Amino acid sequence: MYITSRASTIRNFSLAAVNGTITLIILLIAPLGLAAVISNTFLVTLATFFASTIADQIVRYLQPSRIKEIPNSLDYTPESSQILPRDSQNLERK
Repeated sequence: MYITSRASTIRNFSLAAVNGTITLIILLIAPLGLAAVISNTFLVTLATFFASTIADQIVRYLQPSRIKEIPNSLDYTPESSQILPRDSQNLERK
C-alpha cells in the first residue's frame, strides 16, 4: 500500500476529528465541568493524531520495498559474488 504524506496527514486529521467528536458527545452526557470536557476532548484528538502518525511511520518502515533481499545460501556461487569493477579487470589483462 502506497500513500502519500499529504493523504496520510488528511486521514490522520479526519480520524482525530471523528474520535474527538465521539469523545465530546460522550463527555457532554457525563456531569463534568465544561473546562474538563473541552480539555479532555482536545487531548483525545491530539493523542489520536499522533498515535496514527506513529502507526503510519511503523507501517512505512515495514514496507517490503525497504527490505533488502537476502541471498539464498543454497544458490550461492563464488563466481557470481566476485564481480570486479571495470577498471580492475582491465588492469589484470595487461
